[in-house]
Amino acid sequence: MSDNKDQYGWDASMGITLYDKIRQDMKHSMINKATEVRDTMRLIMGEFPSLTVSMTLESGKKTTRVKTPEEITDDDILDIIRKFVKSEKTVLEMKNETTSDYMELLNRYLPSMATPEEIGEWVRENVDFSKFKAPMQAMGVVMKHFGKLADGNLVKEVLKNMGPA
Repeated sequence: MSDNKDQYGWDASMGITLYDKIRQDMKHSMINKATEVRDTMRLIMGEFPSLTVSMTLESGKKTTRVKTPEEITDDDILDIIRKFVKSEKTVLEMKNETTSDYMELLNRYLPSMATPEEIGEWVRENVDFSKFKAPMQAMGVVMKHFGKLADGNLVKEVLKNMGPA
């Protein structure tokens, strides 16, 4: 049962939407009796009704409606998963633990984060520190490039260690 864990997870290169992959993994986990995977998929899918679209009624009143499965984007689901990862990190910190099976499973569905080396390399090639009074002022430029693939605290550390060249 747990030796099949490698079949769970998602990557944009798979050619399947994250929505479909989660539904597929849910089905596989039920067939294989992988309860922790099943419960995690249910948790993620349970958040789908919170994904809404703004709309204006004929009366002019603004309201929202739940997104249809076709409207749910990979980014919507990645945001849900990131929210669960964030709360799990908080729980693990309180327990003085660094990871859990639940956290590792969630991370399999997220794109891999930028490493300090990748961030440093990009900064060296693309950031002109002469335009900034201090290296930390380049933070916005770096975060705009990496977006959700870089941890802000990690970028801060990399910039602190770089300084003007």
